[in-house]
Amino acid sequence: MRELGIDIETYSSADLKSCGVYKYAEAPDFTILLFSYAVDGGPVICCDMAQGETLPDSIVAALRDPAVIKTAFNAVFERVCISRYYGWPLMDPKQWRCTMVRAARMGLPLSLGQCGEVLHLADGKMKEGATLIRYFSTPTRGKRHLPADAPDRWEVFKRYNIRDVEVEQAILAKVRRLEPADFDEQLYVADQNINDRGVLMDRRLVDNAARFDAEYKAQLVDEAKALTGMENPSSPAQIKAYLKKVAGVEVETLNKKVLDDVAAQVEGNAKACRVIELRREMGKTSNKKYTAMQQCVCSDGRIHGLLQFCGAARTGRWAGRLVQVQNLPQNHLEDLDYARQLVKLGDLDNFQLNYENPTQVLSELIRTAFVAKPGCVFHVCDFSAIEARVVAWLSGESWVLDVFRSGGDIYCSTASKMFGVPVEKHGINGELRQKGKISTLALGYGGGVSALEAMGGSRLGLTEDEERDIVHRWREANPHIVKFWATVEAAAIHAIKTHEAVTINRGIVVSYKWGFLFITLPSGRTICYPRATVGIERNDGWRGDHDIIEYEGMNQITKKWEKIRTYGGKLTENVVQAIARDILGFIILRAESKGLKIVFHIHDEIIVEAEPGQTLEEVEALFSDPIGWCEDLPLKGAGYTTPYYLKD
Repeated sequence: MRELGIDIETYSSADLKSCGVYKYAEAPDFTILLFSYAVDGGPVICCDMAQGETLPDSIVAALRDPAVIKTAFNAVFERVCISRYYGWPLMDPKQWRCTMVRAARMGLPLSLGQCGEVLHLADGKMKEGATLIRYFSTPTRGKRHLPADAPDRWEVFKRYNIRDVEVEQAILAKVRRLEPADFDEQLYVADQNINDRGVLMDRRLVDNAARFDAEYKAQLVDEAKALTGMENPSSPAQIKAYLKKVAGVEVETLNKKVLDDVAAQVEGNAKACRVIELRREMGKTSNKKYTAMQQCVCSDGRIHGLLQFCGAARTGRWAGRLVQVQNLPQNHLEDLDYARQLVKLGDLDNFQLNYENPTQVLSELIRTAFVAKPGCVFHVCDFSAIEARVVAWLSGESWVLDVFRSGGDIYCSTASKMFGVPVEKHGINGELRQKGKISTLALGYGGGVSALEAMGGSRLGLTEDEERDIVHRWREANPHIVKFWATVEAAAIHAIKTHEAVTINRGIVVSYKWGFLFITLPSGRTICYPRATVGIERNDGWRGDHDIIEYEGMNQITKKWEKIRTYGGKLTENVVQAIARDILGFIILRAESKGLKIVFHIHDEIIVEAEPGQTLEEVEALFSDPIGWCEDLPLKGAGYTTPYYLKD
């Protein structure tokens, strides 16, 4: 036996979606109902564990045998659940290969059913599955359904379990054609170890913060009712009607920008202004992360499974799960420690005496709910302006690289290059630095005025004409980056049309095979665009007829698999972010090899739970040592030490 393909059906009273697989498998009533498997791609066998069947000794032995590779779609579920079921330590992820990850590497969906549909498998996932899982795998009004409650449905459930293995095996046969880079397979194992390790949660802080948020928002609702007479002040429709009644203002939506505009319009109307303030505070959703933490913290006091490997389409970056650490609110409080202590004391009245806006303070404390275990500290370290470094390195924008090599301020240098004057932070022409900053952050991937707007151009007081001027000045200052957008687009069009591979900057190879556009990065990893085509867009305007690139992918807004258009700037963004991800991946592998225990990571930052004697300098060194395939890319990490997570 060389390979064992597995799919299981389970029961647990815990809600998998909100608590994650680690806590799900901890529930006292957790069990495996069905265990279907295929040995070396052979016929699928279903073991009905719910009705007393047991796995053959050879299969149990294979589960523990390092020489037998175990495969599954979203393999972490099978690995954790099987380990818990048998009472074993978590099985070594080195022995597992995740078919979902392999599919993600090819730009395919992260859902077994969708993936089968996209690949046009003859026999896809059975549609009855969702209903059967609700019936047998989750409690219904506190009641658990057993096989004897619906024997016919149970037989269908067994066929469904068998089919899942068959679909997984069929997908595996297709996606294993793309061999992953060796380092990326090692990185998957490191990722699983990080999720298995988890991060400690400050239980008292989280429980009190969740209670504070609920009680304070209840006070706000009561105040809003008393002030306005509304039955439900949380109702957007009622708030809109009230603002029209008392201030004569028509409001379409209640998002932050609109509320800011409305507040300016109703200035002087005390009731309307207060209603807007109340809506802002009642509508703050970031504090729901405290509830999310409560739902997914495990019996060891740690939260496991915060990150999903290759969760982000195309780039291969991680996606946040459960608490969504990728979008934690920033902290700006100077007395963060004091605020934490007040929350941990548990007295909301005292907390409100100290802070005028409790919801905002609670939001700023979310990061600090992640704490180092007793006797340890967090070393937090990240790259600065990693994407600006990578896009300059790829395109050969040497003046940008020189700024980074000399330790200069890239935002000041960019503004100086754009406006032809010296710019110093807090010094001469310092007001231009912000324009250099938003240009650096917004314009590296072909964006124009709309990209500046998304970065907050109008909030900085910029007019549309000023934004156009900034776009022009930035492009004039960065001609090699602008040229790179066109180079990538031309290479992609040529590869799709001719099926010939094209090598461009830094050894990037753009090719076309099996209906996929492939871009092989300097790291050796490949990013993929399924069913890529080149068409013609007819245009009578100044641009004339021109080629357009389309591929199939998941629309992040509609969540549907459909045709997506791309272009040179967007391809550049994908490549840059993918390379930045690979650089962080190499840092993670270095940390693991040196016994530095990463508990989670965010974007281009790692959080190491350091034992006594493990220094910040050791962690920073991981970031500054050159990486073989990008030796001349100026990289530098800066960090800080803290007992709880925060943004320094």
